Amino acid sequence: MTRPPLVLAVHGTRSALGTRTSMELAEAVADASGADVRLGWVDIHTPTLTDTLRELGEAIIVPAFLTSGYHVTSDIPAAITAAGARATATPLVGADVLPAVLDRLDAVGDFDAVVLAGAGSLRSRAVAEVRAVARTLSASVHRPALAGFVTASSPSVTEAVATLRSAGQRRVAIASYLLAPGQFSEHLDHAGADAVSAPIGVHPLLVEAIVERWRTALTEPLTLSRPKAVND
Repeated sequence: MTRPPLVLAVHGTRSALGTRTSMELAEAVADASGADVRLGWVDIHTPTLTDTLRELGEAIIVPAFLTSGYHVTSDIPAAITAAGARATATPLVGADVLPAVLDRLDAVGDFDAVVLAGAGSLRSRAVAEVRAVARTLSASVHRPALAGFVTASSPSVTEAVATLRSAGQRRVAIASYLLAPGQFSEHLDHAGADAVSAPIGVHPLLVEAIVERWRTALTEPLTLSRPKAVND
């Protein structure tokens, strides 16, 4: 029986390095899974996710996103419908990649407190998810941690860094809760922290999480449901 392709749903970026990172991630997933892996961009680039799904027909979409923002809850379901409703989406990658974030954070050296820097969203659910990861991060590193956001949400990353400094924390690090380099990751370098970790990038744990979702979809297709659009 032919296995359905794995469509990696990713956010586009105008950064050449960020775009190349997404392409390298798709290649790494293909190597690890043996699947026919395609990229489906939900913003900026083509082919769009809808275009990719129309070409393939049946497929399994793995959303390479960290929170349940608009792209996950609205754009992906819309693309599935527009392409003929033959594809199925797995759960997003989400907080399962926290060990990869911790791995990147280890590279910056010691620190007294940390800001988990997320992209930001107008969806309260997505913001709450980042704050929950920040609490888990704090427990993991045994240091105070706050969530900060690059855009759309508060506090901003800069504000979160300043809050920790006001509380007496001397060396403040930023843990990048972003998948790929780009404008958002560049913003973190100017947020006033003493150190900034790299985005997750093509980390083996991210690759593993994506492959695991695809393989689960192959063996348990009836347990999957397409994401539903939400307003929160």
